[in-house]
Amino acid sequence: MKTTDQNPVPQDSGADHTTAEIAQQPGVWREVGAVVAAERGALDAFLEPLLADGNLRIVLTGAGTSAFAGDVVRASVARATGRRTDAVSTTDIVADPHASFPDDVPTLLVSFARSGDSPESVAATRLADQVLTRVHHLVITCNSAGQLARLHGGSASSHVLLMPAAANDQGFAMTSSFTSMLLASLLALGALTADAIGAPAAAAEHITTGGLDPHIEELLAREPERLVYLGSSSALKGLAQESALKLLELTGGALVASSESSLGFRHGPKSVLNDRTAVVVYVSNDPYTRRYDLDILAELRAGLPQGSVVAVTASPDGLPADGTWLLPGLADADDAVLALPAVVCAQLIALRSSLAQGIRPDNPFPSGEVNRVVQGVTVHPLPQRPDDVA
Repeated sequence: MKTTDQNPVPQDSGADHTTAEIAQQPGVWREVGAVVAAERGALDAFLEPLLADGNLRIVLTGAGTSAFAGDVVRASVARATGRRTDAVSTTDIVADPHASFPDDVPTLLVSFARSGDSPESVAATRLADQVLTRVHHLVITCNSAGQLARLHGGSASSHVLLMPAAANDQGFAMTSSFTSMLLASLLALGALTADAIGAPAAAAEHITTGGLDPHIEELLAREPERLVYLGSSSALKGLAQESALKLLELTGGALVASSESSLGFRHGPKSVLNDRTAVVVYVSNDPYTRRYDLDILAELRAGLPQGSVVAVTASPDGLPADGTWLLPGLADADDAVLALPAVVCAQLIALRSSLAQGIRPDNPFPSGEVNRVVQGVTVHPLPQRPDDVA
């Protein structure tokens, strides 16, 4: 697929929404900063009494891409708040709420939801209310008209943080909605300050304006049949999961995509490798964790064809220039912040892989077997006791 810097996506390719929503992210992130700043007083009034309780448990939840947002920010939120913080998907909460909330402790349930209309989104909050004695809800959503926003908008035990209108992606796959909600949670829970948005936004602009286009095109020119994403830190492993999902979604499952940690990859998942496999390693900024990413990079480059293993990193230290995709200005950033521009690389890989497969990225499943908002879920009533099942 030939492209130009001025028009990297062919016209009439069914990619208008997805292309625009990837490109708009740096600007939308700045809008998110303004939104959170405007709500800072109300957020503090809601959060400060909760965070003052040393027994508070923070649960970050969502489904699919929204769940991965919780995985990416979990460690940063835990450090910033000093409170136990877990990422538990809504799908796990709905299927097994007593295991998801094993201890009846004060809980802040942070729900990520693009539409807020997925059956599990609302059910997870209702089950938390049913299972727990004391629970509050921070709802981060892109849709003011969604069921989740409407349910919690008037509740004294909830705060709804609504993302800018542009973040409510119209394309099939979550792109700017994912990064906007991720960023909003870091800002709202004190893991990032508004003045720190500029660095990841500038790095993302470098990517969206073509700064890595030659590298992306070179990787995809190999026509990989399998693509693996690796990341060692808690944040970058979550990012690797989201990256693999994006490729699966936008190619309609035509390409095999998988994810793992750098160390975990050797324990079986490495079986996916062949000479048509490409690997993207997200290299941590943590000096200790980074060593494991560099180790797997060296090992994979020794065994795979030249050019099929890529490092996405904020620092070139210890890496050869060839196959290193640099995210400028973020060498000192937390890995959760690094994930913001890094995921743009994965989004562009998925978009261009989709187009190369002749798929329309805005709707890769025209027959409806997979939907933009999940359908077909029956939420069953929860018995009063775990063993009271008919």
